[in-house]
Amino acid sequence: METSEELPDLPPNTELLEFLRAQACLPSGPDDYALGSWQLHTHPDLMELLRNLAPGWPVTEAYGVPLLACEGIAAVVALGTDFLVVRVDSLPPEVDTKDPAPEWSFVHEGWHVISPWQSRLPGADAERAVKGLVSAALTHAARLAQA
Repeated sequence: METSEELPDLPPNTELLEFLRAQACLPSGPDDYALGSWQLHTHPDLMELLRNLAPGWPVTEAYGVPLLACEGIAAVVALGTDFLVVRVDSLPPEVDTKDPAPEWSFVHEGWHVISPWQSRLPGADAERAVKGLVSAALTHAARLAQA
């Protein structure tokens, strides 16, 4: 896997980093996917989708999890095989959401779990909706960085 920047330990990232640190593990063998020094905790296809949702935006990582950040503040986290966790104030009503796993302690107060592959919207509209949320999350992270 490619190298990426690590998410800085800044106050808005504290809960996310604590969660990711607790589930992190080193690669256990030569066939394990890795991101940075850690075993990848996201399906490679979801990581590729994350790149495509914000073309040209650098992928950041924390403990084997790819994410997008703005000015060092986490905005979008790709987890498992089909979860995007976005940091925005609110979601449009047409967006498919997912229930967070009970152990996802960081998912509250502005974090929302969505399906990266929206089923209620037709193809191009689904991609446009998710790209719009990613853009909104990056803008929101920039505002948090300025606070």
